[in-house]
Amino acid sequence: MSVNNTKSSGTGSFIRDNQKSLAFIAIGIVVLILLYVGYQRFYLAPRAERASNEMFKAEEYIMIDSLQKRAVDGDGSYPGFKEIAQEYSNTKSANIANAYLGGLYLRQGKFQEAVDALSKYSDTGSPVIDPLVIGLLGDAYSELKDYKKAADQYKKAASKSDNSFTAPLFLKKLGLVYEAQNDYKSANENYQKIKKDYPQSYEASIIDGYIARTDAR
Repeated sequence: MSVNNTKSSGTGSFIRDNQKSLAFIAIGIVVLILLYVGYQRFYLAPRAERASNEMFKAEEYIMIDSLQKRAVDGDGSYPGFKEIAQEYSNTKSANIANAYLGGLYLRQGKFQEAVDALSKYSDTGSPVIDPLVIGLLGDAYSELKDYKKAADQYKKAASKSDNSFTAPLFLKKLGLVYEAQNDYKSANENYQKIKKDYPQSYEASIIDGYIARTDAR
């Protein structure tokens, strides 16, 4: 009985002795919540809307080969993807702008810039866009001949979404990276996986040649 009283007394003493500290902690938590809500509603949301409104011109330019520099750098009236990615960071538009930028830099042969842009992309939950962006990062590393990092990205892209479009595409690219490293056994395994698991895919229709080539090695 005396033990219980001691515990109760100890707890009560702790609360009394730390009452001011506990009150400050509680107030601090409330303040942080209010700041977070305010940041989301009054800062991020308007910026996200402005970014979305400004990005449409760059998206038009990206479809025209001769105007792709404007898609990256803007045209003087509307910002390009580079400015949107920097100016509106933490928004969905900036995230997509980084994906666009990475793809454009790849086409221009600016492979390190492509890595830098694509590495800033965050998953959106899309079963197609997310693996495609991861795969583009693999392409950039492949062009830089960093085959280990390329293989890591292709593996991640292939397993990101189990569909007959992105998965076999990046399994094939993974196989090609293994071939570049003279690992024909691993390359063959990936090609065989395409034939077995994704027989209706485009890659499956052409994979026999790749399998024969690695078998011969």
